[in-house]
Amino acid sequence: MILNPRQLAFMTLRAIYRGGYADVELHQTLQQATLSEVDRRFLTELVYGTVRRQRTLDAWIDYLGKKPAAQQPPDLRMILHLGLYQLLYLNHIPAAAAVDTTVDLARQNKLAGLTGVVNGLLRQSIRQMERSKGNVDPPIAETADPITRLGLRHSYPDWIVHVWQEQLGLDEAEQLCVRLNQSPAIDLRINPLRASLAEVEAALQAFGVAVAAIPGLPQALRLTGPVGAIQHLPGFDLGGWMVQDASAQLVGHLVDPQPGETVIDACAAPGGKTTHLAELMQDQGTIWACDRSAGRLRKVQQNADRLHLQSIQICAGDSRTLSQFEGQADRVLLDAPCSGLGTLHRHADARWRQTPASVAELGVLQEELLHQAIHWVKPGGILVYATCTLHPLENERLIQTFLDQHPDWGIQPPGPDSPVAAFATPEGWVKVWPHRHQMDGFFMARLKKQ
Repeated sequence: MILNPRQLAFMTLRAIYRGGYADVELHQTLQQATLSEVDRRFLTELVYGTVRRQRTLDAWIDYLGKKPAAQQPPDLRMILHLGLYQLLYLNHIPAAAAVDTTVDLARQNKLAGLTGVVNGLLRQSIRQMERSKGNVDPPIAETADPITRLGLRHSYPDWIVHVWQEQLGLDEAEQLCVRLNQSPAIDLRINPLRASLAEVEAALQAFGVAVAAIPGLPQALRLTGPVGAIQHLPGFDLGGWMVQDASAQLVGHLVDPQPGETVIDACAAPGGKTTHLAELMQDQGTIWACDRSAGRLRKVQQNADRLHLQSIQICAGDSRTLSQFEGQADRVLLDAPCSGLGTLHRHADARWRQTPASVAELGVLQEELLHQAIHWVKPGGILVYATCTLHPLENERLIQTFLDQHPDWGIQPPGPDSPVAAFATPEGWVKVWPHRHQMDGFFMARLKKQ
């Protein structure tokens, strides 16, 4: 039987709601399904959008239903999520089609006795939307406190909204919430050892792909329209470029490795930043790509091979226990494991997986990695600490605590001519905000022993 996108979305959501990772489960579904490009995009939107908007959708079910969302049978809750997501957020889907196909989905999945519930609740939501003139906020958000109101409106846990509100204020925190609910951009990093930016740009445009340069980043191109399968674009097989968000490219420029140096990437997999360091060094010198996952290090090697880079050496092991690099490195990159709060638009389920407790655990790991990595740096060398999160406990507070404990180390801000300079803060570290800079959220600190 050939399954349509809504049926496939339901099956994928079932796996995700049972603990699977959204990107892994969707990738598996897309690999196994035979769908047109339009249907693949629709399936992707249904899965990621529904997972992302769970809290808002549950609030609607709580308001309209006779039972709270948490008490609904899991399959019924997923089906209601899919129907409500289409009604609330997909303007190109006629309301009648969204209701009818969702009722059919319930019937096809052994919930025929509950089709009346599905039909009634979805039609109630349509009437409520008409009364509110299209406002998709759950009605119960109107009486909530400001933090909870944003959490219900934009579908985030209150603790994440609170973390951003403390740093940005309520209005700008909402802007960040909105940005991280939008689909992420796809950026390429041109490999200057194989092609020029102009050559890659011309080849992509000739292939029918719209692209734009990103000001201030010499190797970056942003894809601005539909592209299909990335690996089929011109230049991929030849190693002319790889996918890497613009803010992640800033990390390599902050490290600023020089030809002939020894560089250690402490948490290298899957190799985006490792390979960028090699390109910046003109593939001259040695880069040790370390990671505790031998399986993920294979991806580093695959990327290095495709980009035709020879300077990268693989080292499997936990960077907290690697003692062989004592005093060996001119530069060290610690792109630390983190909560990923700056990339929530890329990982639809991450906002529901992370908790204040998991952030605290990550902070301990980050401190352990940092305290080991400083021993790898030669006198006068550089260590760059980076994360793709926006939580001070993993960023500013961690670095400030480190500096308090190690007065012989200090912050070295990026130079005025560096691509990173525009993102530097008065404290000397670097902060990229998705809603301000239209890139993934990142934090970076360049440290030097005094």
